[in-house]
Amino acid sequence: MSKVWIPPVLRAAAGGAKQVELDGATVGALIDALITAHPSLGSQIRTPDGALNRFVNVYLNGQDIRYLGGESTPVAATDEVRLLPAMAGGSAAGSAGGVMVRWSR
Repeated sequence: MSKVWIPPVLRAAAGGAKQVELDGATVGALIDALITAHPSLGSQIRTPDGALNRFVNVYLNGQDIRYLGGESTPVAATDEVRLLPAMAGGSAAGSAGGVMVRWSR
C-alpha cells in the first residue's frame, strides 16, 4: 500500500487523517481510492468533469507528477504521494503575486 499524505487544509474532509495507506497502480488510482474512502474530498481534488483541480499539486516521492506521467504515473507500495493545494493571499498593499505555501508533516 502506498502512503498518501493529506495537507491540514483537507484533513477535516478526510476525517482528520494526516496520512492514509491505499492501493492503486497509478497516482490517479490512488487519488480515486482516497476520494472513495473520503467522498467529501472529491470536489476539492477533482473538477466536475473528473480532472485534477488545477489548484491541487500532487507529488510522488517529492517529484511533481506534471513532470512525470501525470495521473498515469505508476506507483509502488513503498511510494509516497503528497497532495499540496496552492494557496494565494495577501493584501492590496502586499506583493502583486500569490504565495505558494508548502506544508510538512
